[in-house]
Amino acid sequence: MSDGLGKAYLEDVHYRFASLKRLADGALAQTRTGFFTVIGPEDNSLAILVKHMSGNMIARWSDLSGDGEPVNRERDLEFIVQEDRSALMAQWERGWQTLFDALESLTPEALIDTITVRGEPLTIVAAINRQLAHYNYHVGQIVFLAKHFRGTDWQTLSIPKGQSERFNQEMRAKNETKG
Repeated sequence: MSDGLGKAYLEDVHYRFASLKRLADGALAQTRTGFFTVIGPEDNSLAILVKHMSGNMIARWSDLSGDGEPVNRERDLEFIVQEDRSALMAQWERGWQTLFDALESLTPEALIDTITVRGEPLTIVAAINRQLAHYNYHVGQIVFLAKHFRGTDWQTLSIPKGQSERFNQEMRAKNETKG
């Protein structure tokens, strides 16, 4: 991978992960009730999603030279919540910080290096893409649940309904001034 392409890729994935964190944080901030509520027998609560995602981030991003599923990770315990919200949110921040620190440490040349996750060899690019898809899946669940619990008081985290054309015009005008 060329250095220019690798640099652009690292910048883009940093932006994508940061966008996911902002989206999840915005949803979690609106949750006054329901954080620990499971809406069905096979479902996860917001608390479980926070705990699982942060556990995954710490496991996957702490040591890119080891297996991304370290033997000391107790994944099944990520789906049992005994912590309070404050402790879970501290772990959430630690997980994201671990991810961003790992991304910062990567060079464009390293992107084609091979690492393992659960014994499966992956290029760093493939491992990053895998995690981006995984976190996107769970952030969608977080937004859905937070919106469900907030109800009619929900403040949209994206383009409000009926405002698409106005948003598109603003974006075009903004980008024209950059050009």
